[in-house]
Amino acid sequence: MNRLVLTAQLVERGAVRYTPAGLPALDLSLKHESEVTQDGQPRKVSMEIKARAVGAITQRLAGIEIGSSHGFAGFLGSQRNGRGIVFHVTELD
Repeated sequence: MNRLVLTAQLVERGAVRYTPAGLPALDLSLKHESEVTQDGQPRKVSMEIKARAVGAITQRLAGIEIGSSHGFAGFLGSQRNGRGIVFHVTELD
């Protein structure tokens, strides 16, 4: 299964563009910070991840404020050049 659920802060949002199929697409940058337990020990986690939304969800994402925190859900895929990953956002809390 390939599903990612993440509470994150929206730190960057590109302009809405359109795919060759005519679907709206939006590139985002999300920042996550939390504390987790690993092998019984607390660990602080901080990361930034590239994200992309395609379709109707882009309207909701275009309306949220930069710096605001939300719940994002979707799946992981490779970037176009095959280097690195991108979080494909399909749901927003």
